Formats: sequence, structure tokens, C-alpha cells
Amino acid sequence: MISVKNVTLAYGKRVLFDEVNINFTKGNCYGVIGANGAGKSTFLKILSGEIEPNKGAVEIGKGERMSFLKQNQFEFDECTVLNTVLMGHKHLWDVMHEREAIYAKADFTEEDGMRAGELEGEFGEMGGYEAESNAGSLLSDLGVQEVFHQSLMKDIPSNLKVRVLLAQALFGNPDILLLDEPTNGLDIETIGWLENFLADYENIVLVVSHDRHFLDAVCTHVADVDRQKIKVFTGNYTFWYESSQLMARQINDKNKKVEEKRQALLDFIARFSANASKSKQATARKKALEKLTIEEIEPSNRKYPGIIFQPLREVGNQILNVENLKQSVDGRPLFDKVSFSINKGEKIAFLSKDPLAVTQFFEIINGNITAENGKYEWGTTITKAYLPLENTEFFKEGLGLMDWLRQFVPSHVTDADEPFLRGFLGKMLFSGDDIGKKTNVLSGGEKVRCMVSRMMLQSPNLIVLDQPTNHLDLESIQAFNEGCQIFPGIVLLTSHDHTFMQTVANRIIELTPKGIIDRLMTFDEYMEDKRVQELRAEYYN
Repeated sequence: MISVKNVTLAYGKRVLFDEVNINFTKGNCYGVIGANGAGKSTFLKILSGEIEPNKGAVEIGKGERMSFLKQNQFEFDECTVLNTVLMGHKHLWDVMHEREAIYAKADFTEEDGMRAGELEGEFGEMGGYEAESNAGSLLSDLGVQEVFHQSLMKDIPSNLKVRVLLAQALFGNPDILLLDEPTNGLDIETIGWLENFLADYENIVLVVSHDRHFLDAVCTHVADVDRQKIKVFTGNYTFWYESSQLMARQINDKNKKVEEKRQALLDFIARFSANASKSKQATARKKALEKLTIEEIEPSNRKYPGIIFQPLREVGNQILNVENLKQSVDGRPLFDKVSFSINKGEKIAFLSKDPLAVTQFFEIINGNITAENGKYEWGTTITKAYLPLENTEFFKEGLGLMDWLRQFVPSHVTDADEPFLRGFLGKMLFSGDDIGKKTNVLSGGEKVRCMVSRMMLQSPNLIVLDQPTNHLDLESIQAFNEGCQIFPGIVLLTSHDHTFMQTVANRIIELTPKGIIDRLMTFDEYMEDKRVQELRAEYYN
């Protein structure tokens, strides 16, 4: 168990945590959620001992081992990949080295023999004889091929380094596992493996993630960091979100009787409890939900942006025709033989094993770069709004938010006065002093929110989204997701966010060096389709 007692942390006048008291118990996985800047990562660092609170203490069970996913990719540059993983179990690593040092002595004494015997016993109890084999298997499961296992960390690709550090954190079955954004840099298949690994994990896990599908798959509880406190709620992220929204509506509904409200909440709990029995975390989550009482459900204090795209006109019959597009970068083929047309009502998720492929495709159809071959044609009724992967060029000048947004007022708007512009900024939670901020000092998340304000201003009937969840907190991601679901126009998107892709798209197009795979189905159906997987293997080889 982890006990957090009266923990307080402040940086000057800014208080992150004030008298936090909370316990985390074995067998549960806690998703740590909160707005950007609320202190989620800082809280994990307090638990790990990396940050000392101003007041209070963190206590863990006697003899329990804690493991923390490290973020510094350069810390182990001079170590081999396999040894980096083994170092995740510090006591085992220390025993290994002391044991090796004794056996390497030229003048081996009786005392050395006694100590070596003790070490052999410890080594065996900790699984030392299988350690290298287990570490190797863990690396392979995470997509780090055996050819890299004896390489130095500094010599392997950066996308593999994050996987090695994740293997280091998971190695040796720690009693307490702290994971800060563990899915960063992982592909869909590896994220699925990690979901299964954590769903079967029997110790304590605390995880910070913006990936809602991942949180839903692994978490039995949500630890909500809000207003300098942390509250634990039963259920995964979707349960927390929907139950808190339902409770808020119940509170605001003055006409509904108390008995009706209570029954609606009971029905909601029962529905999620039934769904939990089908999930990977079946036993733990179902038991937790069965013990839940209505009193534990609270309305959220969070503010959600208002992301609503309102088309000025409906799309016509001709939307986009693409013929035989081809593109390479530095001699590396990204995609070829890309031909398709878009129909009314379609929301298309684009994907590729090479993420640069989709970005290049979006840049081509938005007229920012030229394809090597092929052509495309937009329909005359189309009004586009594009959220590019990189937005630096939009924020070079240090303008105030109002003046920045004014640059993008479309020609059909005749009266773009201050209240009009404030309305679009306000929907993205810019208000009060925020309006006076200069665009060259904005955070990554604030820049994305500005770009979304710009998109809404265009009144588009077609939106193109390249990684729309980057830099956003869960509240903004949730609002963006729901805005795209209800949008009556066309959506073209690519995202690392599984839930975004699954809930928005009704058509999937995969760009490969040998052509496209094009299916009218959901993202989950696409990833589970056997014929699709056969084609993927053929097109990428």
C-alpha cells in the first residue's frame, strides 16, 4: 500500500497540493487525471521520492519495491539495452555486481565464499538466474528486436529508447508501478500488449495518460487532481466522465423527483458494472463498481471547451477526388497509387505505419506542398479548416489573442467586432487576462486551442485534423472528440488517440508504399479484420 499523509507542495505563491491524504491499495490501477499544470506528473515524482514535499510524507509497505518510468532518454547512453532493463530492479542489479566482483577476485577467501553463498541465495530468490531471459522477452514484447539487446542505448533509434525505459520500469514485477505517459511513442499493437500486461498486473499501478482508450482498458479507479486536492473515484475514465456529467445534469434538473434521479444513477452504475465484466480488468473493476454507492458520484468541477463547428453551407456531391498521388521523402517512399473519392456523410481516419505519410498527404491536399505524382480536386462547395501537425509559423509574431484571431476572419463575416472574436476565444476557455497574452509566449496546448478557435471561425463544412489531441488535456480532448462526432460535415483525421479514431470515423484509409487499403468500417473493425491484416503485411513488405 502507498499512504500519502498531509502532503503539501507549493512553488512560491502557487500551491499545487494542499494537505493531500490518500491511500492506494494492492490490486488496483489508478488513472491520475487533471488539467494541464494541475500537478499529475509532479505527484508521481513526490511518490517516487524525486520531489520532496514542503510538508507531509509518503509511506509504502515494508520491503515493497517501487518502479518509476524514467523520462530521460540519455541517462543510460553508455549502458547496453539489456543492462538498462536489468537496472530497473536495483537490488537485483547490485547483487549481480557484488557477486561477479567476488568471483573475479584472484585471492578468493573463505569469507568471500560465505558472502558468495549468501548472494547466490538472494540472487535465486529474486529470479536472478532467469533475469536476462525475462528482460529479453520483455524487450521483444515491446517491439525492441533482439539485434538491439547488446547495443548501447546511445546507438539505438530514439523511438526504441522509450520502449527500453518502459521495459526497465516493468521489469521484475515491482510492488508499486508509476507510469507517466507510458504510451508515448508506442504503436497500436504495442499499446495493446501493454494494456493486457497491466490488466493482469496484481500489484499497485498509478498511470498518467491522455489516452482515454488506454485508461479505460487498464484502470479500476480514477485519481482526480483538482483544486489542490486529489480524490479517488471507482471506475475507469469513461465511467468517471459520464457519471460526473450525469450527476451535474441531475443537480440542475429541478423538475425530476429525487426517486427518479436515484434510479437513473443506479441504472447507470448497473450498466457500467455489466460492461466491466467484459473488459480486460473484469474481476477488479466489476468488484469495485458493485461496491460503489451513489454518494460517491460527484459532479466534475472541470471546464470543458465548446468545440462546435457550424458549417455555413452543406457540402455538394463533389467533395474531393484524388488520383494516383505519390510521395517520397529523402528517397523513402511514403505512399503511392493513392486514388479515392469522398462521399457525403463520411468521416475518414487516415493511418500509416509511417506517420510522416499522413502528414505529407494532408499538406498536399491543403496546397502547402506538391506531390511527386498525381492530382487532387476539391468540390466548389467545400470550405475547409485545417489543423496542421506543426503550427509554429502561425505564432511568429507576438500579437495579442484578439489581433491574432482577427487575421483569419473570413470574407463572409462583415462585423468581426471584439465581442464576436471574444466569443470564439471564450469557447476555447480564453477569458479575462488570457485575452491580453501574446501569442509568442503561449504553451503548446494554448496554441492548439487558438488554432481550433481559428478553425471554428471559418464555418467549415470539411475539417482536416493532423493529431488533434497533441498538447491538449483530457477535457479539451473529450470536447474535441464530441464536437467531431456531432459535426454534420466531412472529417479527415489521423490521431494516436484510439477513442478519437474509433468514435468519429466511419471509413478507414491506410496509406502504404504500394497503394491504399480503403474500408467502410470503424477503426476497431479495421484493426481486427483478418483480410485487412493480410493486406497490411503484403503492402508493407
